[in-house]
Formats: sequence, structure tokens, C-alpha cells
Amino acid sequence: MILDRKLFKNNNINVRGFTQGTTFSIIYQGSKDYEKEIIDLLHQFDMSLSTYQDSSIISLINKNNNEVVADELFNKFFEKSKEVYNKSNGYFDITVAPLVNAYGFGFAKKENVDSASIDSIMAFVGMDKVNFEDGKIIKSDPRIMLDGNAIAQGQSVDYIAQHLESQGITNYLVEIGGEISAKGLNDKAEIWRVGIDKPIENSDEQNRTLQAIIRLKNKSLATSGNYRKFYEKDGVKYGHSINPKTGYPAMHSILSATIVANDCITADAYATTCMVIGLEESLELLKSLKGLDAYLIYTDPDNGSYRVYMTDGIKGMIEEIGQIE
Repeated sequence: MILDRKLFKNNNINVRGFTQGTTFSIIYQGSKDYEKEIIDLLHQFDMSLSTYQDSSIISLINKNNNEVVADELFNKFFEKSKEVYNKSNGYFDITVAPLVNAYGFGFAKKENVDSASIDSIMAFVGMDKVNFEDGKIIKSDPRIMLDGNAIAQGQSVDYIAQHLESQGITNYLVEIGGEISAKGLNDKAEIWRVGIDKPIENSDEQNRTLQAIIRLKNKSLATSGNYRKFYEKDGVKYGHSINPKTGYPAMHSILSATIVANDCITADAYATTCMVIGLEESLELLKSLKGLDAYLIYTDPDNGSYRVYMTDGIKGMIEEIGQIE
């Protein structure tokens, strides 16, 4: 955990730093400095759910350590993952870790991927092959591994937000790696405003353009996109969203999926799901779920131009910046 800086403005405290291989920014209104508590909580989270920490709970489970017992954070992670797995008809699946690693997006070295190796890996992919009993993961095959990247970051946002609320903080914005939870008002006594990036290849914090701004009132937001992270082979680029039913990168027209929900763990999971299942299936899924709103940027199959789909609920939150070019 590396603390970058702490800023004070209009009785607002902004703690910034680096965690989970990305940046975080936590802004809240109050008189007490929670920097130490925030850093401790983020460390606790890493030691439960970071696959980049060799001694974390999830890493020990992946190594088939039979002594490790899950904590409350892991319990929540697995429970929500199973829920979304069932509601998405298996398209959201945390057992994709061996596939993610094979394509070079995970915590292990990239393999030479071909149809034979994918077929082999698929034999131990699927949440129906793991159970959770008495605080322990029971695998049908020891080669099964779990990947929390599609949901854990959103959960970490909720974890910090819940701590702030437990301390009586009513105005805050928690952002970790672009996943956000906002409550109350900002230092100008206005609803928090957060941006949605245009899907520009190789964009980063220094090279980004906003497509729209969302007014976020007591809600959480997560965005998933395939335009920043690619696997390239023989001149063909493949997105990092892996279809757990085929074993291959999802080849769909959605470039970016932003989901707004009551909690960030839910928003994070369904943003990933939309990237896997594609536009039409995403629209059907969103209709079947309560409490979710979406802003989807996709490619028009007829002419290759960019298009936007918005749920009715999100239209009232949007401040448009301009058309995607």
C-alpha cells in the first residue's frame, strides 16, 4: 500500500494512493482523519481476495491449502459470485482463472494458447464444480482456481464505504480503480458527478476523453471495457473478457459497459457479465433484474460506428458531453 497524498478542502478529506495494482481516491466530509483505518482495511482486503498476494486466502485456496478457512470478506465474495453465476446462466464465473492466466491477463505467466489447451482447461472451469462448506472451498478438481478481478474491486469499494458509514460519515465518494460508490453531496453541496470514458484504445489517466458525466446520488458505479487490455496473436486483438462457456475471449460489439447499482460489488459483477454476453443478451438480462441501470457503448454492426444504449433509469443521471466519434 502506497499513500500518494492527502488533501483537505472545505472540511473534505481526500486520501489517495495505490492498491490492488491500481489507484484509489477516497473523499469524505468530516473532522476525523481515517487514513490509517483506510490503509489497514485495504490491506485486510488484499490478504483475503488478492491473487497477487501469495499468502491471501484466495491464493492459498488456489494452491489447495486444506488448512485455510475463509473470512467474512471471502464469504461475501463467493456468495455474490454464485448469485450472479446463477442469474447470468453461468456467464459470470470466477473459476475462469486458468483461462485468464492462459491468455496472459491473470496472475500467472501467459501460455501458448491453442484449441487443444483450451479444451483441456475447460475440464476444470465452472462454478458448479466448487462448493462452500463450513468456511472452506471444496473443489471437484484440484486444478480449479478462482479469479476475483471481475468482482473484488467493487467489493473493496463497498468495504471502505461501509466503514465510513459506520463512523457516521454521510458525504463521501470512494473510488478504487474506476469503481465508485457515492453518498450525499460533494464539497459544493452538489450531487457527486463522475465520468464515463470514451472507448479509446490505449487510453489511461493522462490520455482519456469523457463520453458522459453521471450524477451519482447514493449509488455505486462500475465500468468494464475491452478497449484498454488486449491479447494479440497473429495480428488479431482479443479482449480480456473471457467467455467461461467457450474458453475464448468474448467477441461482441460492446466496447464499454457501465452499471449503476445500490452496491459496487453488484455493479462490478454485472458490468463484466455484459462484456461477456454481448448487447442483445445484456438487454434481456437487464430487463430481468431489478435495481440496475446501464450505459452501454457498442459498435453498430452495419457501419462500424459507435452507439450508446441507456436504460430509462440512467437517462435522468446523464449529462451528455458529446457524440462518440
